[in-house]
Amino acid sequence: MKIALLGYGKMGKEVEAASLLHNHEIVLIINSENIGQLSKQMLQQADVAIEFSSPENALINAKFCIDAGVPVVIGTTGWYDKLENLKTYTIEKNASVIYASNFSIGVNIFFLVNDLLAGLMAKQPYNAWLEETHHINKKDKPSGTAITLANDILKYNKKYDGWSLNEEPHKLPVYCERIDEVTGTHLVNYRSDDDTIEIMHHAFNRRGFARGAVTAAEWIVNHKGFFEFRDILKSEL
Repeated sequence: MKIALLGYGKMGKEVEAASLLHNHEIVLIINSENIGQLSKQMLQQADVAIEFSSPENALINAKFCIDAGVPVVIGTTGWYDKLENLKTYTIEKNASVIYASNFSIGVNIFFLVNDLLAGLMAKQPYNAWLEETHHINKKDKPSGTAITLANDILKYNKKYDGWSLNEEPHKLPVYCERIDEVTGTHLVNYRSDDDTIEIMHHAFNRRGFARGAVTAAEWIVNHKGFFEFRDILKSEL
């Protein structure tokens, strides 16, 4: 499979390594220095594009791939306020898009566990909160993964009418820290007067994210539509 990398930071380099490990070929690398040279003809060398750029560029890059007729995997987070816009555009163009707040297989299993626990805890006398910790260069706060976890809790628990970075009435607290080179830690806690229940995922490195993105790329080249990675994994796990 021929792959175009849109974004060549730490994650882009991990995706490159994972792609080569799976015997795929990198035919195009786009970064902040050569983005202005990108053309549809260049992009069409690839069977699929994997996008790990920035929140500001994710939607632009995704639509460029759609217009070029190239399936795209979007690993960038922080742009989800435009999610419906891209979904509509994808369907109108009969294109192929798959996104995730986190492509790690372990995190996606964590999502399923969180969803199950959220349903069980919704009517119990527990207060919930989330905590996420990442490296100091991560721009979005909270992380896309934390937002996914929070939204799954809010889906069941009517005690909260939204999430907040601060402690506010009727809001699910999401605490964020940016420390050194922490790859990513996410914690969900339920506390009552009698006990506490806690689940956590801690990433040791970025390889798991990259492997998942390559798995998504291998899948999306044969499918039309707008997909979230974890929905596909449900049928595979």
